[in-house]
Amino acid sequence: MPSIVTDINELDLSQSYTYADYLLWHFKERVELIKGKIFKMSPAPSTRHQQISAKLHLRIGGYFENHYCHAFFAPFDVRLPRKDQNAADQKIHTVVQPDLCVICDESKLDERGCLGAPDLIVEVLSPGNSKTEMHNKFELYQESGVREYWLVEPSQNAVLVYVLDETGKYVGLQPAVEFVQSSIFPELKIDLGKIFS
Repeated sequence: MPSIVTDINELDLSQSYTYADYLLWHFKERVELIKGKIFKMSPAPSTRHQQISAKLHLRIGGYFENHYCHAFFAPFDVRLPRKDQNAADQKIHTVVQPDLCVICDESKLDERGCLGAPDLIVEVLSPGNSKTEMHNKFELYQESGVREYWLVEPSQNAVLVYVLDETGKYVGLQPAVEFVQSSIFPELKIDLGKIFS
């Protein structure tokens, strides 16, 4: 029977892992698992990152308060099984913790988080996670069928919005610098002056 791992240095970062392995990791570092590979998350997010995330969560959470969809913020595990595999823990090779996510299909929610693609994911860039968010997660969320993906760029006071088209590919919209408006939830419109101030 596998044992609990309390030190990340006990793991071989060149190996491939599953969600079943992830459940046994009890070390202080926060990690995500992307296609079986371990990605260390940045140390505690910066004050600005936290302020932006909190302001977005208040507005997005408020919008969905009396809605059938639910908003969640990190740390919240989102398990993304491959489309051609079942959802057994030992078959899932990806578990991420987006800054914010919205899930409309309640059957995807359980006590451990979300199993399947959220409808909307919001990631706030930090200096230590830019490559992961910009490349790996973009591809991951596109492949997994996340309908809309917001990439928040604090250094530019902008939000990049990507919407899944009918072919399953993301289409980038004009960068949002004054207001960001959801394509899949058109009434969700946020004044970015209040987010980045």
